[in-house]
Amino acid sequence: MTPASRSPADGRVVVIGVGNEFRRDDGAGPAVVASLRGRVPPGVELLLADGEPTRLIEAWTGAALAVVVDAVLANPPRPGRVHRFVLDRPLAGTTRTASSHGFGLDDAVRLALALDRMPGRLVVHAIEADDLALGQGLTPLVAAAVGDVARAVLSDMPDAGP
Repeated sequence: MTPASRSPADGRVVVIGVGNEFRRDDGAGPAVVASLRGRVPPGVELLLADGEPTRLIEAWTGAALAVVVDAVLANPPRPGRVHRFVLDRPLAGTTRTASSHGFGLDDAVRLALALDRMPGRLVVHAIEADDLALGQGLTPLVAAAVGDVARAVLSDMPDAGP
């Protein structure tokens, strides 16, 4: 089955950790996905992405539920603060998120809407970053948020246990 032929009715669930673990807090998405290994219901796909819009679209095309976890920048910043957004219908207007990547998730959403390649439901968990410099390891406040976000992701899924 090609991605374009998949439909949300297939019941596919995908969790996408967006980021780069070699840019400190930008590794928050991959860290959440790593913490979910062995904990998600059978059939849930755990994927990593760099945030490039077409790769995100490819990952979620045909999914009934796509959960995206990413680091974001905020002003004023509050590192470790978590935001949750749900999109189960087209955007009413334009939005602009402050992704830690050159292109934001909103770019992927706009393109997916234009191409009719949105998942049935999109849930975004965004963790405010502190340090996006080159290097490994999350800052303490962002690292502390990883477990909470992983539990929230599990609660977003149908048939997820306690």
